[in-house]
Amino acid sequence: MSAPLLVERLDDRVVATLNRPDVRNAIDQATIDALHELCDELEKDPRILIITGADGVFASGADIAQLRERTAKDALRGINANAFIRVAALPMPVIAAIDGYALGGGAELAYAADIRIGTVSLKIGNPETGLGIIAAAGASWRLKEIVGAARAADLLLTGRSVGADEALAIGLVSALHPAEELLPAAHAIADRIARNDAAATMATKRVLTAPRAEHPRVDLEEQAVLFEGPEKHRRMTEFLEKKK
Repeated sequence: MSAPLLVERLDDRVVATLNRPDVRNAIDQATIDALHELCDELEKDPRILIITGADGVFASGADIAQLRERTAKDALRGINANAFIRVAALPMPVIAAIDGYALGGGAELAYAADIRIGTVSLKIGNPETGLGIIAAAGASWRLKEIVGAARAADLLLTGRSVGADEALAIGLVSALHPAEELLPAAHAIADRIARNDAAATMATKRVLTAPRAEHPRVDLEEQAVLFEGPEKHRRMTEFLEKKK
């Protein structure tokens, strides 16, 4: 039996591929367990994370066969929600490279990424109400932050999915690429991030996710730490010398 999550580890990034192609990469308990293991690793050794799916599909949703058998007690455990919260909270940026279907829990995993790019065959949305449940693994709060409250209400209350062009137009993804160029495009974004100072990148991610009431205090505290760090002086000196 193949692993539900294939993990490729590089010096400055990790590529995690959802790998259950026989069920369109539906997210089951084994996938969630593997995501938790990966988060353990990346919390201790921060690197950029690229999440994608095998065989032209990101993830068709949660595994319905397992979901059907879950009870109220399981719902309160937040099985998928807590895993996606950890993904979203990773110290370094998370990039979702989305090909084909990203539905239900698959969409919610994509929403947990900092940056989302897709292909022209992208189909993303949350059809949970049609199955008698709600999108409880992040869509009800993350989608509003990504596309605005009115569009989030439209998508979640109707349960409709959007194609690539609409996803790009509403800001659900930031770019579209041919399928064969999707992963290289994700790596190009990671390359750009990796050229920057990792401490400054992590600080930026922390202030981006801080509550509004904490600004500007949180920004100034993060900046104060960076002002005393060696990279600020080194990089600014290099910049000034290049200008000469």
